[in-house]
Amino acid sequence: MASSWDGSNDPGSQSDDSYHFERLHIEPLYDAFVCPLTKQVMRDPVTLENGQTFEREAIEKWFKECRESGRRLVCPLTLQELRSTELNPSMALRNTIEEWTARNEAAQLDMARRSLNMGSPENETLQALKYIQYICKRSRSNKHTVRNTGLIPIIVDMLKSSTRKVRCRALETLRVVVEEDDENKELLAEGDTVRTVVKFLSHELSKEREEAVSLLYELSKSATLCEKIGSVNGAILILVGMTSSKSEDLLTVEKADKTLENLEKCEANVRQMAECGKLQPLLTQLLEGPPETKLSMAAYLGELVLNNDVKVLVAGTVGSSLINIMKSGNMQSREAALRALNQISSCEPSAKILIEAGILSPLVNDLFAVGPNLLPTRLKEISATILASVVNSGEDFYSIPFGPDHQTLVSEDIVRNLLHLISNTGPAIECKLLQVLVGLTTSPTTVLSVVSAIKSSGATISLVQFIEAPQKDLRVASIKLLQNLSPHMGQELAHALRGSVGQLGSLIKVISENTGITEEQAAAVGLLADLPEWDLGLTRQLLDEGAFVMVISRVLAIRQGEIRGNRFMTPFLEGLVKIVARVTYVLAEEPDAIALCRDHNLAALFIDLLQSNGLDNVQMVSATALENLSRESKNLTRLPEVPLPGFCASVFSCFSKQPVISGLCRLHRGICSLKETFCLYEGQAVLKLVGLLDHTNVNVVEAALAALSTLIDDGVDIEQGVAILCEAEGVKPILDVLLEKRTETLRRRAVWAVERLLRTDDIACEVSSDQNLSTALVDAFQHGDYRTRQTAERALKHVDKIPNFSGIFPNVA
Repeated sequence: MASSWDGSNDPGSQSDDSYHFERLHIEPLYDAFVCPLTKQVMRDPVTLENGQTFEREAIEKWFKECRESGRRLVCPLTLQELRSTELNPSMALRNTIEEWTARNEAAQLDMARRSLNMGSPENETLQALKYIQYICKRSRSNKHTVRNTGLIPIIVDMLKSSTRKVRCRALETLRVVVEEDDENKELLAEGDTVRTVVKFLSHELSKEREEAVSLLYELSKSATLCEKIGSVNGAILILVGMTSSKSEDLLTVEKADKTLENLEKCEANVRQMAECGKLQPLLTQLLEGPPETKLSMAAYLGELVLNNDVKVLVAGTVGSSLINIMKSGNMQSREAALRALNQISSCEPSAKILIEAGILSPLVNDLFAVGPNLLPTRLKEISATILASVVNSGEDFYSIPFGPDHQTLVSEDIVRNLLHLISNTGPAIECKLLQVLVGLTTSPTTVLSVVSAIKSSGATISLVQFIEAPQKDLRVASIKLLQNLSPHMGQELAHALRGSVGQLGSLIKVISENTGITEEQAAAVGLLADLPEWDLGLTRQLLDEGAFVMVISRVLAIRQGEIRGNRFMTPFLEGLVKIVARVTYVLAEEPDAIALCRDHNLAALFIDLLQSNGLDNVQMVSATALENLSRESKNLTRLPEVPLPGFCASVFSCFSKQPVISGLCRLHRGICSLKETFCLYEGQAVLKLVGLLDHTNVNVVEAALAALSTLIDDGVDIEQGVAILCEAEGVKPILDVLLEKRTETLRRRAVWAVERLLRTDDIACEVSSDQNLSTALVDAFQHGDYRTRQTAERALKHVDKIPNFSGIFPNVA
């Protein structure tokens, strides 16, 4: 049994690397020093009753095995039965062994020291390093010896070895040397050693990274070294990267994470971690730290640039705490909290979290406060910026009450106060408060409340005046606000622009700038486009200022690819086309409008724009403009001059044959052209308009049908108009529009057009058997408005569904 004890189970036994030095003794190894069981030099020798000496741990294990197996207790060496298991310490032998060991270890350590140089063979260097590990693990006092003999700098030098194995072994040895020894850690951290160790974190070989991070972990246990590790450029960034790496060994990731936990003891390191994307330590300190730490962390949070996902995390974690600081802290704390909230409120999800946490009430109070709690202007600007971000989060502020009076942001008093503040503060705050109103007027649930407050406070003129502000951000905010307001108070805005000095010109100047397409230009175009089309005074002023010529040139430049597209391209083009189209609404009253349309061949431009696939608004506005132009064609068509009959013709009737005049328009019975009289037939627009009747957008269909209806309207040759539609294969699409019943307005237009078509006997005869058409007309006859029912009645008479003698409706003058 004793023969099984070969020392392999001894935790102190050596690997081949270190045993090379272990077996080199300066003094001979006496047999009395060796345990018969372990075959190793004893450290705690004890003697049995029969005088035999063993290593305490080994003989205790022997006795335990005897008892567990039911064998009698015997001496493992003599097999003599023992009466007692009492162990007597052999102090004299122990002291002798310790003295012998100390002399030999000193000699062995010196031999290892001599092997630690760049000129030594690799195997000797590896054995020397392993031996140093061995003796350091054996006794803590040996770590003092390693330090006192100057071995630590020598081991550090081995990090420069060209051999990977030596570098890895040196890192491993340094870790063992500094474990649970602060003095060794301090000595190791002197000079550039920490920086050298950090460099190993970015090595390609995983073993070196693993050993380096394990060494840094040991060093980070010393509070005094945390700051030094963090001060090494890139150290924290690399460690943070390792913790999130999917390619690293799990043990390495764990060590890197624990190292970072230790480094959190230093505030500067916490800031670095936040900068590298690891914000939890900073957030924890902001929540749990002492007041001065909370202030410091909040201030630093306000300086960080965060991505949207992180903003949501921060808002959810510390949003409420920051709002509480903002409400009740001193001015310095409030400033730090405001700056942090400004950072995290600028994305929609985080802004919604802050709204739920109750940010609205303190924000509004800060903006409107007077007296001792008055914020300085620079902080009011931050409050206004946060409020602008929050309002543009897409929430329904009509239903979010706050404060003791349960007001909302669109309560009349609040909006009035915002308008008053806008008129009595500096440009920076004005801009942010205008952005607040932009956000509130973007939502259909809140815009009417803002409109009401603006009207009741008479603020329209003052808002329009910001169009001329020298600050671009302020101009953009004001124009966007006015654009949002224009559908609800267009006449008031048009009146203000006409009556003011320079505002309309400023808008035109913004649009005319050749700087690509900016947000400001898109907003300016949108504002002008949404103003009432029938406002003759505004159109005349635009004509006088040359706005239409400039806008037309911009449309042409876009169509020809001279202006590069960006995210504002579509709304910009839609607005430009709508501005140009407004000139077609005043043709009857304004000769200059007709001249403009002729000079720039606008009818041809609108026909071309009908083919703007994907731009529904452009197609709809272009079709409407063509309707307006076509309605004016009958007034612009030049009737041919018929020569007066000669003397013979006046005396003899046989000479009075009417002259034949060729080249007349079929529709208008005169001399027509697209450019001069805007004739859709001459301009070959009919096919393109018919093609829009099956458009998915009902507004485009309605506009196209309205334009085609001018071909069969009063004042033109209706029979020829129907023939033109037949030639363009437009009759069936018009009938289909009626059958689809998409909207009431579209049904009314379709019934009118169908009745005109059915005046042609061939068409009436062909469709009279179509039960679907009859049903659609009967439905319009029964459920339409008064005029639609009248028109449907006439259409039903054409197909003999109602007898001609029936008097359903009385004659109405």
